[in-house]
Amino acid sequence: MTGGKTAHMDKMLETLAPRIIELGAARDAQPHGNWRYAMDADRVFWLLLDRPGKSVNVVDREVLEELNSVIDRIEQERPTAVVLRSAKPAGFAAGADINQFVGASTQDIRSMLGQGHIVLDRLAALSMPTIAVIHGHCLGAGLEIALACRYRLAVHGASLGFPEVMLGLHPGLGGTFRSLEVADPVEAMTMMLTGKPVDARRARSIGLADAALEERHVANAVAAIRSGEMRKGDAGLRRRAFSLRPARSLLAKQMRRKAAETAPKAHYPAPYKLIDIWEANGGSADAMRKAELDSFAELIETPTAQNLVRVFFLREKMRGLRSGKSAIAHVHVIGAGAMGGDIAAWAARQGFTVTLQDIDLKPIGRAVKAGAGMMAATLKNDLKTRDALDRLIPDPDGIGVAHADLVIEAAPERIEVKRAIYQTVEPRLKDGALLATNTSALPLEQLSAGLADPSRFVGLHFFNPVSRMQLVEIVSHPDAGDETLRRATAFAVELSRLPAPVRSAPGFLVNRALTPYMAEALLMVGEGVPKERIDARAEAFGMPMGPVELADRVGLDIALEVSASLREGLDGDFPETPAWLVQMVREGRLGAKTNGGLYEYEGGKPKKIHVDAIPDGAKDDADLEDRLILPMLNAVVAALREGVVSDPDLADGAMVFGTGFAPFRGGPMHYARDRGVDAIVRRMEELAEKHGPRFRPDAGWQALT
Repeated sequence: MTGGKTAHMDKMLETLAPRIIELGAARDAQPHGNWRYAMDADRVFWLLLDRPGKSVNVVDREVLEELNSVIDRIEQERPTAVVLRSAKPAGFAAGADINQFVGASTQDIRSMLGQGHIVLDRLAALSMPTIAVIHGHCLGAGLEIALACRYRLAVHGASLGFPEVMLGLHPGLGGTFRSLEVADPVEAMTMMLTGKPVDARRARSIGLADAALEERHVANAVAAIRSGEMRKGDAGLRRRAFSLRPARSLLAKQMRRKAAETAPKAHYPAPYKLIDIWEANGGSADAMRKAELDSFAELIETPTAQNLVRVFFLREKMRGLRSGKSAIAHVHVIGAGAMGGDIAAWAARQGFTVTLQDIDLKPIGRAVKAGAGMMAATLKNDLKTRDALDRLIPDPDGIGVAHADLVIEAAPERIEVKRAIYQTVEPRLKDGALLATNTSALPLEQLSAGLADPSRFVGLHFFNPVSRMQLVEIVSHPDAGDETLRRATAFAVELSRLPAPVRSAPGFLVNRALTPYMAEALLMVGEGVPKERIDARAEAFGMPMGPVELADRVGLDIALEVSASLREGLDGDFPETPAWLVQMVREGRLGAKTNGGLYEYEGGKPKKIHVDAIPDGAKDDADLEDRLILPMLNAVVAALREGVVSDPDLADGAMVFGTGFAPFRGGPMHYARDRGVDAIVRRMEELAEKHGPRFRPDAGWQALT
């Protein structure tokens, strides 16, 4: 057998290997609160975290207090080794229970963390070998518990990380100094600064884990540690080098510059706090411990952390909209363009059988090729990628329609085109199958006219790119069945996406709010305001991309179609499309997809003049930021007043996860309340007086005061 074939066979056998979790003597032990434990014949103490009634483990004060009591027992019984792991198939632990921080005073949080440090210090000080066996997700506080053990065995498929920065924080239970003690300091800092997890092999290579292994080898690895056959690695030269302040200071400067590219200090202080405490105290674990506690307590009180925690709960609220399972296994997608192809590939990646139809084979081929790239990049496993690709089936003749549980139409945004598809498809649907449209703005009551059974018709509005954008608008219409909406919502969650229930209306919620943002930017471009300055100001506010570049990315032709649809369908004032923009579209300058639009593109990136290089005499507008942001807020308020979206929290969640609206501001409605509703109304009245009636505040603001 050749080397290549041997490697392939090894991978295949690895994938097919049994996945029964090795729980040792504690497999059938009775729970003691959140823990189960028992001693085996070799006097190995097996300690399992197994929170009752939960599918995943989270760490809170109770878990740590009970662990403290178990350590008392371990010290009394003096086993030959301690194996600590999770009994949950999902993984080791998903991190700290964020609920414990809500409403807690700074003093309470310091006390909680201080007590947690005492417990983990006791675990770290045990005289016998302590072994954390990590499978699945091991994040935040879960990883900090594992780091307090002397050895860490990472089972293939494990994901280890510090996601605290996503909440405006950094590790607070010793993760800052313990990760630096065992792993390459640069890699450990990168993990904490970015929140990006590492897999088992990567954890082993950087020193975070002592071994990366298959589940079936766990028992042998534990025996090898007991016997002294497995030795701990050395964090190496870099760790010793960065024990010196000058080396840390040099790297700290680079880290701050890197952090500033994606996380401005004014809005995201946590990365800079972490860099500061490491630069000042990285040579001493005791100094890091104190600095970590002080810094965490300061950060938890910042508006950024409070708002990011709010966003975390918004995500959980949206996930909680699911009721039951979708009963969808086979998805048929009609239209292999950018959106249809991405939807099909993502659904296949998530385990659904997918048939992809188009009138031409070429777009199907392009979609499969693009899907393969996305799968390889996100799955990072050749066999899993191959399996996902096997589930993505080219279907130019539409054979899959009759077998699908869900048919998603992703055709061009023209009512007559979509309705023609439905007339062909609906008679072929099997009993119980759903029919969905991915329209971004067209009213569903118009699309459903002529359907024999409109009750099973629903909008599933995905956002581009599907693999990265978390939101799916679940669009209802007067004839949509409750069961249809329930299954569509469940399907979105099964895709690992966040459902946002909205009522059919022009633009639904997200596009209705986002279009005025882009439209106003284009008006300013026409006024002579440099486009780079417009984009920079929006990004400084916290938007992930400026509105001018966003229009290019969406496609200027699509932006025109959506604007026209909204102008026609909405009452009130909507900015007219500039004639120069219409001409650009006629000339085929459509944005990024044609390598030229409002910007020129090279290698997929826009050519921008640095803001500092714009001549001082270039036109600016003192109202620039409010002209961009307030129309967005006004549109959300109008959607709430009209019942397009049911409550402000869901509106905030949809805008954060669908547009990237500055997460550190907690969502547009939360931002409005923080800034003051009355102040915003007055400001919009000023803008209306100065720039025109499109800025008149919606009547819905009165309900928010």
